[in-house]
Order: sequence, then structure tokens, then C-alpha cells
Amino acid sequence: MSAIDIAYLQNWVGKVESVSDTITPWQVAAYRATMNEGAGDITPGAAVPQGLHWCLALPTVPMSGIGEDGHPERGGFLPPVPLPRRMWAGGRLHFHDDLRVGDVVTRQSTVKSVEYKSGRTGELVFVLVEHQVSTPRGLAITEEHDIVYRGLDAPAVGPVATPEVRTADASESIDPTPVLLFRYSALTFNGHRIHYDRSYVTDVEGYPGLIVHGPLQAALLIKLGNRLKGSTLSSFAFRAQKPLFDLAPFQISGAAEGDKLALWVSDATGHSTMKAHAS
Repeated sequence: MSAIDIAYLQNWVGKVESVSDTITPWQVAAYRATMNEGAGDITPGAAVPQGLHWCLALPTVPMSGIGEDGHPERGGFLPPVPLPRRMWAGGRLHFHDDLRVGDVVTRQSTVKSVEYKSGRTGELVFVLVEHQVSTPRGLAITEEHDIVYRGLDAPAVGPVATPEVRTADASESIDPTPVLLFRYSALTFNGHRIHYDRSYVTDVEGYPGLIVHGPLQAALLIKLGNRLKGSTLSSFAFRAQKPLFDLAPFQISGAAEGDKLALWVSDATGHSTMKAHAS
């Protein structure tokens, strides 16, 4: 018998949160440095890299409100799902306008749905959140964000399928050093211990190594998509496939697929950890 009261959790559907932030030159410079880009233009009014919005208007929960895993304790804006593992499952983004240095950015978030499923990996709860990111010029980004909650009794790593063989138009090797993971955690004010605390992630959550952030993988794919397209993206949709660990360098790859771009992240064994399409 499940202890999850899905009817209670669905009371969070429709809940709205609005948070504002100001894009500073330091934020842009720190983001570019973490993504291993050149310094770029950080003067007021300069366009910032796509993906930087994940570093803005972040929740600043006091230490007294942090759980054992480093995440804020359950409740508040997101429903208090009583399952310990919380992960980015995927998302869909539409870029309507550039974000610019000096912009006051407001993110309005709405819980759109809360769904319960039970399968071979145990109990799962899916939460869909819609974000609208705006500046004084109007709507800049619309995002649907899929969050999945799982139990610790679910297998940490699923069955290993045969790796896909895909031809890439461009590919880049990324070394997921602890410094890279720490820097991205700092940029996103993310205290989740699976990204920096090796003893916690291996002894408590049962993973073989530190986990590379989902949004970091997505941001790297956006960066590659910009390069392949030769301009900023108008849309980006991604789906996590399996956890990616810091045990070896991984590949980000992309290829033209009709009038869209196929983008993917592959671990050292050739298995996809994230897939995306962009235009």
C-alpha cells in the first residue's frame, strides 16, 4: 500500500511563485568561465549566453531549512513528495528574446500537474512546472520543467542497453572534474550533495560517483546547438536518459536532422545520458 497521498499533493497544482533577479557582469563572466568560453562582452545591454537563466532568481533557503541531501526541505512552492531522490527528467524551452546584462529578470513559476506512477523501478511522482522568464521588454523564455521523484529502493543505475551508434556533425569531450561540478553547483546555488559529496552519493544514494547536473548537460548542449546553428536557438527540448557520473570524460554531440538539430550527451561507454532537439 503506497504511503503517497497523491490527492493531497495535487493541492499544489496551480501554486504560483514569482522571483526576480538582476543580471550582473560577474554572473555572466562566471558562467562563461565555467562553460569554458571566452570572456565575451559583459557591458550593460550585451546579450548573455542561452542557459544562464538557470542561474537566476534562485531560492535562498537558510541552512535551517536544508534537508540531509542538501536540497531544501520538502514543501513550500513544490509539493512535499515523500520520496528521497529528486531529478531533472527533462524540459521544453522556447526563447522569445535575449536576456541582457543589467536586465531585471522575473521568473513566474506555476505547478501545472502532479502525477503518480508505479512500475518496475518502484514508486514515481512526476511534477510539471511551467516557468515564464520576463524582462522589462516582455516575455523572454517559456519553459516546461519535468521533475521526477523516486525512492532509494529503486535501482541507482538501470539495466545497460546496447549503446547507439550515431554520426555527429560536431562533438566535444568534457572532463567532469569535481571543480567543474562544484562551480556549476555554486552558480546555481545548488546544495544537492550528489554533485560534490562523494561519500554521500556512494554510501547513501548508492551511485558509483558524483552525478553531473542535468541542467549542466542541457546547457552544454545548448552551447553546442548555438555553434552548429550559427546563431541562438529558438527552441530546445531535452530528456534525461540515465545518470552521468564523474568517472570519465563524456561527449556532447550534435547533427543536423532536417530543419532541426539532434543533440546528445554520451558517457564513456557510448550510452546516451541526455537527448535533445533544437531549432
